[in-house]
Amino acid sequence: MENDLESTHHPSSVDLPRPKSLPTAGDPDRNSGDRAGDPAGDEGAGGDVVMTISKLGIGDVAEINPRPSRVPQLDEMVSFAGMTDLSAERGCITQSALRPFAEVCKGYTPFHAQDVLVAKITPCFENCKIGEASIPTDIGYGSTEFHVIRPLPARLDRRYLLHFLRQPRILKTGERRMTGSAGQRRVPASFLEALEIPLPPLEEQRRIAAILDKVQSLKDLFDARRGTLGSFEGSLFCNLFGDRIEQSINWKRMQFADLCSRLTVGVVVRPASYYCEAGVPALRSLNIKSGKIQRESFVYVSSSDNDTALAKSKLSSGDLVFVRTGRPGTCAVIPPDLDGCNAIDLLLATVDTTLILPEFACSFFNSSTGKAGVLSESRGQIQQHFNAGSLAESMVPVPPLDLQQHYCEILGAHRNRMKRCDLSVDELGRLAHSIASGLLSGV
Repeated sequence: MENDLESTHHPSSVDLPRPKSLPTAGDPDRNSGDRAGDPAGDEGAGGDVVMTISKLGIGDVAEINPRPSRVPQLDEMVSFAGMTDLSAERGCITQSALRPFAEVCKGYTPFHAQDVLVAKITPCFENCKIGEASIPTDIGYGSTEFHVIRPLPARLDRRYLLHFLRQPRILKTGERRMTGSAGQRRVPASFLEALEIPLPPLEEQRRIAAILDKVQSLKDLFDARRGTLGSFEGSLFCNLFGDRIEQSINWKRMQFADLCSRLTVGVVVRPASYYCEAGVPALRSLNIKSGKIQRESFVYVSSSDNDTALAKSKLSSGDLVFVRTGRPGTCAVIPPDLDGCNAIDLLLATVDTTLILPEFACSFFNSSTGKAGVLSESRGQIQQHFNAGSLAESMVPVPPLDLQQHYCEILGAHRNRMKRCDLSVDELGRLAHSIASGLLSGV
């Protein structure tokens, strides 16, 4: 029998060693067994206090898809939130609109402020579209693809429930229980009703939720810092070069072909015939982001093909790669650790560094001015396409090399800060997952 997380509504129980590290406000003596409000339990091996934690189906301690407590007047303004308004990262509604009740009274899902909303449809559920209904009015309406859970306040803390539902193991289990056809698969309400949740005393639930809220706040803080750092690059380029590029002051402009020792296109004829399971990475359009290489979803070619049949599109550190189709002109520089990689259906350029530096050229093509020039040269009614001829004819400003070098030094220091921030966010994410697993497992 499959060992799923969910089961019937019948309560079960496990013995959980009480974590000594849980912070408790006003509790100076963590080892005291006489703390007020501490649940009764036995002392286990090593002196840990063992308390009995019951498990119940969520449907036993919360209402699933309840009716609203009252019916608003037709002209009363109520909150409205669609699926896009529910943040998977932050676990709450980040924006909502006010609409007259008459506009939303039919065909939408009602909920109360602070209810827990769960996206029922794929891929929103798998992407953790689960969050609190943080709205300014007492009653709201939203997507028909929401399940609504309203905890019984005397039994279940809403924040504790929210953290429990957002665990990866819950998402995987819910995905297995989806019903319906491909593309329209949904998590049934019965899954949420039967899903067992560990139920320590309410005070303990709140304490656990407070710890996890704090971890989430730290993660949000680092994410915000990463967002601020991410916008710095464009601002730096604009501040140093923007006005002078627009006004063409004191700087010559050259065709991009005259700034390059090589300008060509990557593998376009039957590239998949060269793919192998491991070998030399080959970059595609989906790997090229503005100013960086996304390292997920690499394909690979053999070393022998890379040096022979595909040698024309072999890349070196410092080369530029450009997207041809979809996001035409989006540019990145090949970093040292990808020296020798190859390219699939990308434009490739090796610049003359006595005239222009790769990072400056990349930043120019990713700037608003550079993008405007690329788009004016793009072809295609439905999906825009950027070819080597258009890139070669693109006019590029050429500031003095010392100014380019100054820009690149600042940019390098900034990207080092970005890397440190990314590492901190990733580490905090792993820490949050570990803490949540330990506090919410009930085992």
